[in-house]
Amino acid sequence: MNFDDTPQEAAYRAKAHAWLASHCRKRDANEVAPNPLGEREDEGVIDRAKRWQATKFDEGWACLTWPKEYGGQALGRMESVIWGQEEGKFDTPPNIYAIGHGMLGPTLMAHGTDAQKKKYLRDMARGQVVWCQLFSEPDAGSDLAGLRTSATRKGDEWVLNGQKIWSTGAHYSDWGMIVTRTDPDAPKHAGLTYFILDMHSPGIEVRPIRQINGATGFNEVFFTDVRVPDSNRLGGVGDGWRVALTTLMNERVAIGGGAGSGRFRDLLKLARESRRNGRPAIEDAAVRQRLADFYIRSKGLQFTGYRTLSALSRGATPGPEGSIGKAVGAPLGQEMASFALELQGVMGGVVDESASPHEGVWQDMYLGAPGLRIAGGTDEILKNIIAERVLRLPPEVRVDKDRPFRDIPSGSVAK
Repeated sequence: MNFDDTPQEAAYRAKAHAWLASHCRKRDANEVAPNPLGEREDEGVIDRAKRWQATKFDEGWACLTWPKEYGGQALGRMESVIWGQEEGKFDTPPNIYAIGHGMLGPTLMAHGTDAQKKKYLRDMARGQVVWCQLFSEPDAGSDLAGLRTSATRKGDEWVLNGQKIWSTGAHYSDWGMIVTRTDPDAPKHAGLTYFILDMHSPGIEVRPIRQINGATGFNEVFFTDVRVPDSNRLGGVGDGWRVALTTLMNERVAIGGGAGSGRFRDLLKLARESRRNGRPAIEDAAVRQRLADFYIRSKGLQFTGYRTLSALSRGATPGPEGSIGKAVGAPLGQEMASFALELQGVMGGVVDESASPHEGVWQDMYLGAPGLRIAGGTDEILKNIIAERVLRLPPEVRVDKDRPFRDIPSGSVAK
């Protein structure tokens, strides 16, 4: 495969770079990229992100692959990749729209009615409303189909009761997409229904979870008699698992690179700056061996991502191969952050932006990385997906697959 830009791609890259240069500061080539997992909402990051997204939308740089009628530019995947590469060179607010634009928007396009698409997608693209994903529960994380948040039909409305957890950005989101159980007498995958949810509805309580790195990006969300109109149902009653799979496949493509795929340059810089036995750490053979291993795995992750992009550019739907990127990338990011702290010696244990090397970005990554190995599918779930759907190995025995959900043993009682 030739990874060089075609003449058309090179022209588009130059155009994107010029526009970005006229609107924001370009990062220094040796500047360490910030860690979005370490952003704090009290720094006004949400307002800055909304202003930046509105500027991109108004000038034709938002949601590039979306159809124009939904606020996009109807461009190809490669233009979107080029834009992402160029935007990463500039000092811009973190992307708080990865869930809405990367996962929920495509789900709405695939399963929404014309009225739903018209009502929600342009506002989603402009970014003045933020969307969250309400999937995982305390008893249904890896086994998402085991969720127990209920939706009971009352005329033209549904009444929701239950709890979700690890909902990224729910505390500043205006809308969400939620999977609920509407038929406890059906097998667990068959009794689910998917809804669009107004996060300002009465009966919704959002409680941010303080993480070990000090951030509060994840949340618990509680639902008490929350009313949702049937017009906000996405897909058919009982068809929620099929709709949810669309979200999950797009999620694994959106976050598949993990935390480690683009960090090797910064780790190499740290190795050159750090000292070991009175000499630059990079001159140590053991350090060089570890760096070589990280480089090889990072490039393998990068090129595997290119394979996915090639398939997408031909119009293919994201498939189980997207699980490979996350299954490799999240552990790689954690290992690289751990090695970065090792290079820092005693300073590796200091969490202080003013004192820690690279303004504490590696400490933030190290503390936040375990969460990335859970979000979007745990390591074990991803390996099962790869084994069963990519390698075509025999599936695990699932004794509860065809049983009525109500009859599946649990520590809690289904409603």
